[in-house]
Order: sequence, then C-alpha cells, then structure tokens
Amino acid sequence: MRKLIFLFVFFFLAIISIGTNDASKLSREDGVEIVFSHSSCEIRKLFEELGLQDEVSFQGFKQAVIGFEKVETQKPILTLIDFSKASTEERFYVIDMENRKVLFKSHVAHGRNSGYNYATSFSNVRGSHQSSLGFFLTGRTYHGRHGLSLILHGLEKGINDNAKVRTIVIHGADYSDPRQIPSRGRLGRSWGCPALPHALTRPIINTIKDGSLLYIFSERHNEGYLRESSVLRNVSF
Repeated sequence: MRKLIFLFVFFFLAIISIGTNDASKLSREDGVEIVFSHSSCEIRKLFEELGLQDEVSFQGFKQAVIGFEKVETQKPILTLIDFSKASTEERFYVIDMENRKVLFKSHVAHGRNSGYNYATSFSNVRGSHQSSLGFFLTGRTYHGRHGLSLILHGLEKGINDNAKVRTIVIHGADYSDPRQIPSRGRLGRSWGCPALPHALTRPIINTIKDGSLLYIFSERHNEGYLRESSVLRNVSF
C-alpha cells in the first residue's frame, strides 16, 4: 500500500513539474516575459564607459541598445543618430557593441523640411523631404549621384518603412561638412537622408553596411514615437 501511495505521489509531482516547465517555455515564446541581457544598470554602465554622458540622450541610447537586442542583425555594430541635438553638433555615433567602443562620431544632416538647425518634423511620406525616426537595418552599397551610398531598410511600419522607396540612404555631401557652419549658422540639409561629411562617408559606410542596426532618435518626439514603434511598443521604460 505504501508503495502504491509513493508511486502515485511520484507521478503526480512529475506531471506538475512537466506542466510548469512547459508553461514557462510558452510564456517566453509568447513574449509575455521579455528578458534583456543588458539591465538598466548595465546600459547606464556601458553609456558611461563609452563616454557618452555629455554627448547623447541616455533615453535615446537605452532605446537603441534595447532595439539592438530585439532586432536580428548580421554584425555587432549599433549606429545612433540623436536628432535632439542641433546640426551644428556631432550627433551621429557608430558603436562597436562587442568591444564596447565608439568607432566614429560625426556631424550629420537632416531633411530640409524637418527643420532649420534642429530637426523638429519627421515623415514617412514620399516627397516630404523630411527625416524619419526609428530603427533601420543597413543594406548594400551602391554608387549614385552622391557617390558611395548605403541603402537603409526601415523596420517600422508607418514610421520609416518607406525609406527604400523614398531613397533615404546614407551618403556624403558638401553641405554636411562642418566647415559650412560658420557661414550658414547651421549644417546644410538633405531631402531626408542622413548625409555625412565626405571625409567620413567611406569609412563609416564600410563599417556599418550589410546588416547592422541604425536608430534615429528625437527627445521631442519620443512619446509619440513609442506609441507607434513596433520594436519598442511593449517595452517598459
């Protein structure tokens, strides 16, 4: 009798254990529990280790890192454009996430209809000549009217998924040279492309091309962007 009771209890506990393991597995696959390898403290530590405290918005950096962990990429390179800053400042950052190192810092132009010195308006509409926010994957390179250029694939529907049909690419431009600033009072502007100074165009493009992540951020538009973002919508900040 004792033996029968023991066997009954053993099989009962085994069934409970299997059910618990299956439920845990399903909850992770269903996205109920999102676990990032970088905690908030670790992201802050990386932010400080990279020396970005006085350079970019921590909120923008944190969102970029979380997106980097959610989006499948081909290389451990993360590019952040902080359009909270003026065009007269460096606001384009290429980060080696594996070796925890800033590889490039640069000025970058925004779209002519996005604003004067600051980018204040963003669009996903063809012909708007405005910049777009959100996450992009870098694609292949080609040589066009601006020389070496890098195709960008917008990952977020309604926010930047028209990037390719709008020909929103990374390219070099004379108007992105910071030596233009004293006479203009700002950097020149593009038709929506994140345009770089010619001197940095080739090394940056060759570093980030073919499947790295790019995030374009603006503190002024962050709340509205988060409501629509397919990458960050279910993430608590």
